[in-house]
Amino acid sequence: MGLPDGSRRRTPGLRREEVAVLADVGVSWYTWLEQGRDIHVSEPLLERLAQALRLTPTERAHLFELAHGRPAARPTRAPEAVSDTLQRVIDAHPYPALVSTRRWDVLAWNAPAAIVYGDYGQLPVGRRNGLWSMFTQPERRALMPDWESAARRSVAGFRLDAARAADRAEFDALAAELASVSPEFARFWSEHDVIDQVPEGRKALVFPEVGVIEFEHVTLTHAEPDGRELRVSLYSPRPGESTARARKLFRLTG
Repeated sequence: MGLPDGSRRRTPGLRREEVAVLADVGVSWYTWLEQGRDIHVSEPLLERLAQALRLTPTERAHLFELAHGRPAARPTRAPEAVSDTLQRVIDAHPYPALVSTRRWDVLAWNAPAAIVYGDYGQLPVGRRNGLWSMFTQPERRALMPDWESAARRSVAGFRLDAARAADRAEFDALAAELASVSPEFARFWSEHDVIDQVPEGRKALVFPEVGVIEFEHVTLTHAEPDGRELRVSLYSPRPGESTARARKLFRLTG
């Protein structure tokens, strides 16, 4: 645990002095915190306390609520894959479905999504990212009649996600790499715009095989047991001609 060896105790748990050592704070200061005195508590210090006390994600969030009156910054860590259950759920969706992280890394997709966006499984893990593909894949750009407007909104949404992260280093690393290969991304990123991504919307895509398909899409939040959050994006064609074209594109029968 990072504590020096000492005598055995009769009761479980950490002593006040031990919590202070693990959180790298003074014993007196930690005592004042326990007593509810009016003292300043920074986010890094709260993170150290959460780790020292081995708080669950729910307990960590409650600690931040008590100390700052607002939720903790969202963690950026993400699993390397989704659960079998979640994969089966998106596989059962007849139209495109994607699961991504808050850094826009794509973790899972179904067969219709591979038809639209390409098979992410053929890309290196580090390149399975929605923002990266938007700016580096000409075939994806060709699908979008209003690419520049959509790309600008995406960059603004990504910047807001970075600002909300507990540690934005991975966001900034991706932005720096993208700026080095895409002048357009570098220009949009330098504008410092931010926008909150709406959970519902419409998107028109042009397919050489069938023509224009208008999709409606929703993005749902899936909370992992350890507190990490994933985004599940589901697409469905609008009723009428778009549905007929989508069924043809995805070879749906019945």
